Amino acid sequence: MMQFLVTAYDGTDADAMKRRLAAREAHLAGVAKLKEEGKIIAGGAILDDEGQMIGSTLYTEFESREALDLWLNNDPYITGNVWQKVTVQPIRLAVKP
Repeated sequence: MMQFLVTAYDGTDADAMKRRLAAREAHLAGVAKLKEEGKIIAGGAILDDEGQMIGSTLYTEFESREALDLWLNNDPYITGNVWQKVTVQPIRLAVKP
């Protein structure tokens, strides 16, 4: 198993929040399933100075980068054009929640 940090920023156009809210329920349902499977360690929204959601971070654990990419490329925030700048970095968490 490999751990990864996913950092994903939403688009900055006028419809960005509308897209996020439209895809949010499906995204959260998928993440909840992955959490049950042990593939999501922790995650949450990145907020701007006003407390508005502008992106997401996820600590994940998948069999491989390919397995992570398979999930990521099918997540509603990707297919719904919510996340527009995504980075994935291999990590090794010292403390798990």
